[in-house]
Order: sequence, then C-alpha cells, then structure tokens
Amino acid sequence: MQRVLIANRGEIAIRIAHAAAGLGIESVSIAPPADAKALHTTATTSTVALAASTDPVAAYLDIDAVVQAAVDAGCDAIHPGYGFLSENAEFARRCAAASITFIGPSPAALSLFGDKVQARALAQALDIPVVPGSSAAVASAAEAVEAATAIGFPVMLKAAGGGGGRGMRVAAHAD
Repeated sequence: MQRVLIANRGEIAIRIAHAAAGLGIESVSIAPPADAKALHTTATTSTVALAASTDPVAAYLDIDAVVQAAVDAGCDAIHPGYGFLSENAEFARRCAAASITFIGPSPAALSLFGDKVQARALAQALDIPVVPGSSAAVASAAEAVEAATAIGFPVMLKAAGGGGGRGMRVAAHAD
C-alpha cells in the first residue's frame, strides 16, 4: 500500500492517518464543506472535498463519492475506520471492483455477519456457544412474545441486520 483513503472523520481518521504515517503510507482524508477545516483533514497527506449535503454525515455514506475520491486521489487502499461504511458489504465490493484494497473483512464476511440470524446459525453449526435466542427473525410482535416466552424473560430485542447496536431494547415481560 502506498496511499490510503480514510473513509471516516474525527479521532478515528486521525488515528488511522498517524498509523499510516508510521508505516510510511500516504493518507488521504475526505470531507464535505462542513468538515473542510476539521482536525482530521490536518492529519493526512491530502484531502479530497466531498459534495455539499444538507446532512454532512451523509457525505461519508455516499459509496459512489467515496470510491471516486479514492480513484481521483490515486489511492490503492481504503480504510473505513468504524461506523459509516465499515460494515457495508456493497462498499467492500465496490472497492474491489475499482481495484482498491478494502482494509477490513471480505464482502462475503461482511454480508454473513451483517445478518445476525445467519451469523448465529453459523456459530451454532461450529459449536460456538451462543446465548439463548430465536433461531429465526421474528416477523411480528406475536412471534416475538412467543419466542421470548419460550426463552424466558427478560430478553433483548435486536435488529437482525445493521443497527450497530442501536435500537436494542430490553423486554422484561410480554407486555
């Protein structure tokens, strides 16, 4: 790797830039206009401006723009940091299609572990202990109550895909 685009912002981008510098790798930050003077842009070798958006965070989620920024900057790798596109299998596939190394899990691994039901089934098939839970996604409140009653309260309700831990809720009883 010679030049890495950091597809993130803030402290994580700064840490990646410092690690890259320590390895003798150039780093490129990205920033929409709202972040043009953000600290992470000063830690990298160069910065690519992203298009303005009413939501500056949305710019970091624009796969087309991020991959194009890497191509335009001559990057041979992209480090997603965490959050944003770091667990997006399509982003990893698009990096590969552009001949850019995605620093992270393979698209297949991201797809598998992005689906909590599939990931749980794989763990069980490999005899990896898992906490008690449903063996499939529940499609209704009635199914959730049925599964929770079989498991025993309290239970944790979690999205089967995505979410990054947000949206998990404790259910202490069927009501």
